[in-house]
Amino acid sequence: MDATRVRIEDVAAAAGVSMKTVSRVLNHEPNVREDTRKRVQEAVSRLQYRPHHSARSLAGQRSYVVTFAYDNPSFNYLMEIQRGVLEACRAQHYNLLLAPLTYRQRESIDEIDGLLGHYGSDGFVLIPPLTDDLEFLAYLERRGMPYASISPRAGNGHMGVTVDDRGAVRELIAHLVSLGHRRIAHISGHPDHGASEWRLQGYRDAMKLAGLECRREWLSPGEFTFESGVRAARRLLALDPRPTAIFAANDDMAAGVLRVASELHLSVPRDLSVCGFDDVPIAHHVTPALTTVRQPTREMGRMATLELLKAIREPGAGQMVAVDYTLQLRDSTGRAPDA
Repeated sequence: MDATRVRIEDVAAAAGVSMKTVSRVLNHEPNVREDTRKRVQEAVSRLQYRPHHSARSLAGQRSYVVTFAYDNPSFNYLMEIQRGVLEACRAQHYNLLLAPLTYRQRESIDEIDGLLGHYGSDGFVLIPPLTDDLEFLAYLERRGMPYASISPRAGNGHMGVTVDDRGAVRELIAHLVSLGHRRIAHISGHPDHGASEWRLQGYRDAMKLAGLECRREWLSPGEFTFESGVRAARRLLALDPRPTAIFAANDDMAAGVLRVASELHLSVPRDLSVCGFDDVPIAHHVTPALTTVRQPTREMGRMATLELLKAIREPGAGQMVAVDYTLQLRDSTGRAPDA
């Protein structure tokens, strides 16, 4: 059957249920028997039925649109999150609206007003630093607009996804210490991101636990971009003595460190160990492959969206979910040269 001509009546007939039951299944409403739900889902899949969003909106007083709002300089992180958000939207027959905004700019709220007036939206998925833009969050709450936050600062998100950045970095630095490194530098992320603060705290925790001095000159600010990693690495690797290891607060900046090491003819990891955070695709694509912390970025986007969709269907539902991290030990870290 031509998927473009399949109607809800065809799905109902194939599943042996009413059109109302098909609608309830498609909208993930409760109180549908599991065997009935499965029968409808199998009919939808077999017939390749695609709900008509305009008709659904009129019937359910929803737009069936989720807005993904972002202002994040890390392209790799952004794309992985977006893939997860899109995956969840597709699975539940929602459209995805992308809304690139500028953090702490009044114009961003005006832009959202325009988007909501034109497209409508049932809720928002936010990533840092928008997760911590208090004026923007207050605007969404005034409008009664549910939102799910990914890695917000404490208290800035009612639902979404978090990961223990601080604990992860403690483990990563402990790994460098176990390899004999004592001069360990850190490139921090954008100061407006909660993750930057947590990762810096984790670095300081680990240095203190190892009895190592956390020297001011070993700390260099970054912005979560490849270019800022390059700038910070040039400063750090000009020190005398220079660090034997650099932990960058994300993989994009760590890739920038690898670029500078190559320019200075430093062998990684023989002369310098480098590690990052996130485990986005660039961590596998650079040479040597990056030691990093894997937070399931794509899955975080998917899970945050699913929590949002729960709240859209049932106000008050949706929660903040903690996800696990894992260390990915690869070729960019090795024994300290003076160990």
